[in-house]
Amino acid sequence: MEFILVFIARCAFSGIRALPLRGAARLGRFLGWVTFLIDRRHRRVALTNIKAVYSREKSPKEIHELARENFRRIGENFASGICMAGLVGEKLDRVLEVVGLEKVIPNEKTDPPPSRILAIGHFGNFEIFSRVACMFSDHKTATTYHAIKPEALNDLLLSYRESSNLVFLERTRDAAKLKSMLKAGGIVLGLVCDQSGGARGVHGPFMGIGCSTSAAPAAFARRFNYPLYTTICYRIGLAKWRIEFGDEIPLHEGGELRTAEAITEDMNKAFDRAVRRDPANWFWVHNRWKLVESQKHSMKVSSSI
Repeated sequence: MEFILVFIARCAFSGIRALPLRGAARLGRFLGWVTFLIDRRHRRVALTNIKAVYSREKSPKEIHELARENFRRIGENFASGICMAGLVGEKLDRVLEVVGLEKVIPNEKTDPPPSRILAIGHFGNFEIFSRVACMFSDHKTATTYHAIKPEALNDLLLSYRESSNLVFLERTRDAAKLKSMLKAGGIVLGLVCDQSGGARGVHGPFMGIGCSTSAAPAAFARRFNYPLYTTICYRIGLAKWRIEFGDEIPLHEGGELRTAEAITEDMNKAFDRAVRRDPANWFWVHNRWKLVESQKHSMKVSSSI
């Protein structure tokens, strides 16, 4: 069964890569629309999340259309990401704009070059960040990921991602290697951190609703004193994107090191603004406010005892 699954995925990926980028994007949008129709579980998660945030601002029809467009965008981004594997130079420049890179890479040269932490969210074609690694030519660039099963499918996905200079580190297996790279310096580390952080995460509001957020960006920035920036990918047209590097999130205030909670709150505010700027651009299909649901469940259990 595993062999069949990987074979089908390999054939599908090869077929998508054979298409022109805009053709792959259109196919992805169609498949996203089909997924919206048949995937009840993720459709329900997306609609629940959007209602929680926009119930006072949007009608039920607008919420439904936003969820449907979100699925189209996810399909477009996924298919485009596969098609773009290995895309560099002028071909990449035609479909990707980059704004604010000078904030992250200073003009002065140092040895090793200054390290940076990038807080990345599931915005737009977030897989495109692997193509941006080439812009940090003087740095080692790395990010973390969570391995999926079966292992052969995970290896297939990595083979497309690792066609860039970006080093992919599995969150559980490569923790020691990550710490070693951070200690050595000269690294730009991108951390996808807009999903639920679970019980170990920092608790606070996102989009006006309490949740848990991964403390990793704030924790690494504080521990190694590396500047922290948010990085957002916006869709600006069919198969066209813009990556915007935000302002540096301060690690100190009044000469004192800020708490991980305060730093994470600033990060979430930047993500909040990005979601509201283009709601369909964000990944609504994950359970971002899992903490709130677990608290409600606990209250129901307590009241029934």
